[in-house]
Amino acid sequence: MNAPAPMPGTQSIRRAVTMLEAFTDERPSWSVSELALRVGLNRTTVYRLLMALEGVEYVYRDPATDTFRLGSGLIALGGRAQRANSIRSVALDELETMAADTGETATLEIMHDHEMVIIEEIPGEFVTSGSQHIGSRWPAYATSTGKAILACLPPGELEAALARPLRPMTGLTITSGEELRARLADIRRLGYAVAAEELEMGFVAVGAPLLDGNGRPVAAISLGGTLTRMTAGRVPEIGDRVRSAAARISHRLGYRDNNTAVRHPDAPADERDAG
Repeated sequence: MNAPAPMPGTQSIRRAVTMLEAFTDERPSWSVSELALRVGLNRTTVYRLLMALEGVEYVYRDPATDTFRLGSGLIALGGRAQRANSIRSVALDELETMAADTGETATLEIMHDHEMVIIEEIPGEFVTSGSQHIGSRWPAYATSTGKAILACLPPGELEAALARPLRPMTGLTITSGEELRARLADIRRLGYAVAAEELEMGFVAVGAPLLDGNGRPVAAISLGGTLTRMTAGRVPEIGDRVRSAAARISHRLGYRDNNTAVRHPDAPADERDAG
C-alpha cells in the first residue's frame, strides 16, 4: 500500500528543520553553498528557506562573511519552551541544592529519540567540561541519565533502544547489549546510574530517573564532575544524594512507591533486582 502523501507545506517545514539542525557547536555558521551540500538540497532552495528563517530571526546573516548562524528568535523560542516544561520548575530547587552542596554541576535531562537532551544545568563550584550545557544531546546508553531511564523502560521499549548500534564515545563506553543489560539490573537495584568516562574521558556523572504518577520515566537528573573529584569512594555518597533528590521530585510529579530502588515496570512488587 502506498504511503499517504505529505500534507501541503510539510516538506518545506521538514527541510527548514533539517537546515536548522545542521547548526551545531562544532559548526555554528554556514554559507549557502556549504549548507546546501550538507543537507542535500539545491542552493536556490536553501537560500529561499534561509531568507524565510531570517525574516523571523531564526537565523542571522553575517554581512562581513556572508554566512548564516542561528538567530535571536530561536533563543526566545527556546526560552519559552524551557519555561513551559513543568518538570523543570519542579526540579529546579533540587538541582540548585545539589550543586550548592556538592560543588558539582547538576543537570536535568529528557530523552528524545534515544538521546538525552539537557534542559537545565546548574553549574557547581568547580569547572567541568565545556561540552555539558543546555541543549546538548548525547546517546542515552553513554550517559548516567540515559541509563537511569533505560533501566525503567518496559521490555519492548528497552529492546527497541538496544537494537540500535551502541557507538563508542570513548574507549570505556559500553557497546555490548549484554553488558548494558547487566548494568541496567545494577541500576534498578541501586536506584542510580554511573557513567565513568563513558561519554568523555575524565568526566564522571551519577544520574537517577524521575518518574510520573504512572511510574513512567519522564526525565532524569545528574551530578557530574571530573574524575579527580568524582572518585570511586565518593560516588556512592553522590548516588545516594541524587537518588534521594530524584525521589522527592518524582513524589511531586505524582509518583508513589515505598521502594527506594528503581523498579522495572514489569517486575513483581516485592522484587528488588539483584545484579
